[in-house]
Amino acid sequence: QAGAMDIDALWLQTNILFRDHPQVLEKYRSFFQFVLVDEYQDTNFAQHLIVQRLCEQHRRICVVGDDAQSIYSFRGANIDNILQFKNQYPGCRIFKLERNYRSTQNIVNAANSLIHKNKEQIHKNVYSEKEEGSKVRISASYSDYEEGYAVASAINELRLRKDYDYADFAILYRTNAQSRILEEALRKRGIPYKIYGGLSFYQRKEIKDIISYLRLIVNPHDEEAFKRVINYPSRGIGDTTVNKVIKAATENNVSLWTVLNAPIDYDLPINSGTAKKLTDFREMIERFIEQNTRLSAEEMAAIVVKESGIVSSLFQDRSVEGISKQENLQELLKGIAEFCELRREEGVEQVSLADFLSEVSLLTDQDNDKDEQANKVTMMTVHAAKGLEFKNVFVVGLEEELFPSSMSKDNPRAVEEERRLFYVAITRAEENCVLTYAKSRFRNGQSTMCSPSRFLKDIDVRFLDVPADSSADTFAAARERFQRPAFTSPFQQPRAVEKEEPSFISPVAQAQQRQRLTKVETTTSTPASSSAPASDLSGLRVGAKVRHDRFGEGEVIAIEGDGGNAKATVAFTHFGQKQLLLKFARLTIIG
Repeated sequence: QAGAMDIDALWLQTNILFRDHPQVLEKYRSFFQFVLVDEYQDTNFAQHLIVQRLCEQHRRICVVGDDAQSIYSFRGANIDNILQFKNQYPGCRIFKLERNYRSTQNIVNAANSLIHKNKEQIHKNVYSEKEEGSKVRISASYSDYEEGYAVASAINELRLRKDYDYADFAILYRTNAQSRILEEALRKRGIPYKIYGGLSFYQRKEIKDIISYLRLIVNPHDEEAFKRVINYPSRGIGDTTVNKVIKAATENNVSLWTVLNAPIDYDLPINSGTAKKLTDFREMIERFIEQNTRLSAEEMAAIVVKESGIVSSLFQDRSVEGISKQENLQELLKGIAEFCELRREEGVEQVSLADFLSEVSLLTDQDNDKDEQANKVTMMTVHAAKGLEFKNVFVVGLEEELFPSSMSKDNPRAVEEERRLFYVAITRAEENCVLTYAKSRFRNGQSTMCSPSRFLKDIDVRFLDVPADSSADTFAAARERFQRPAFTSPFQQPRAVEKEEPSFISPVAQAQQRQRLTKVETTTSTPASSSAPASDLSGLRVGAKVRHDRFGEGEVIAIEGDGGNAKATVAFTHFGQKQLLLKFARLTIIG
């Protein structure tokens, strides 16, 4: 109707034009005597055909690209275009630009050893013009929470030691949802940051929509929240109706919620069908408000996202953007569950939505700073980082089913693209590159053990710095177990994230189960284990070494109270002193 086409339609229609009108094709063949294509590894089939048609007579063509950086197949890019170029144009000359001006030799060597594991590639041996430099560092953390803290601490340490600016640092992750924990870690340590090519976690639309529901439950007179959710997901309440509610509220100096509760009293000019839709919305919010008086924040959030229709709405979208929104939704629920668990360990038995919203308010104060050019750490997905460079780069979340993505595990070509994506991540670093993974992540209300990414074993150990501690032992063991045929997982993998409606569709029951899971049954311990499960803390004493699901390792420095009121003060290696209520504490005695 508008007489316009999007970019994909332009490629398609150009091919149709050339196919059906030879005279048009001949005109452009004559016009373009020489054809140069940049970033050829990112071209799709339609673009490839256009280039082929333009050049099939004079064959004066030059393409520039790096097959090792072909990472956009989800947008239609086809790596075969560059891999098969020499077969399509026999006698063509290949010029390999192997000199790297960005990274130190150790970083380049590490990246070379990684990408050489790919079967489909144009072999190159890249070398650096710079000095040897520091080795690529491997950092293992006990949990994803500890991983965020470790990255924040390392940034502060490097700044003090080398006088770097914040802008000299980048944190790269595989999925947008991973930013939440990292953002919280940076905020709590006063480190300014910006999200490149995207929004901070709590500013993403799907997150703001859910938070607005929670705000409306805590305060139904919150007009900003009211206007955001009254027709989300779509329930047939249009802008005209909303404007009538706003007009009535303004004229009578009352809130929108007040008008909604008595539309007749405020002469709201709506028909019976619209009145029914408004009543249904009001009754849903009233039901949430009543449930909020007796349920935890964790339980309420799970109920809201399902019964409001948010889950059904988001999980209908199978696009890359849709999947990212689904991951963000699950990450928010995970964050609320973590918040509730920690507060319970601190002795707060019923953690309310108001408690969580207060925490979010504190965390999001920095979002009001719109100065993108300020001295800040840059955070982004690896896809967004292509073409950029930073003195110091942290690549986080290097675990199986995360990087490489769980969606690639049964597809060898997809795994090779994930390896190319990792190559891109490493080669963003100029001076220092740190690769981090967590041994456990908080999923579905409990800590789930993770396996280090298979890609870590692909890097030649000569170019790696693996700390000589328990983390290194884990990494060494992982390397040993990774000596298997390519593209097969040597570990028993955690269950892949379901892409249908997720497991929180029975919210109250699952939230209650999560609370029970904080007390691990003593039957889980075995004679071969030297550690005690969380509920078997009878041997806990001052001086005992313990491990916490989120805070990692520490030492008990005080114990007070008894029975259900017993508390322990633990000095954690990375998180300082924490006082924990033992009946909820996720502690394991390790020494």
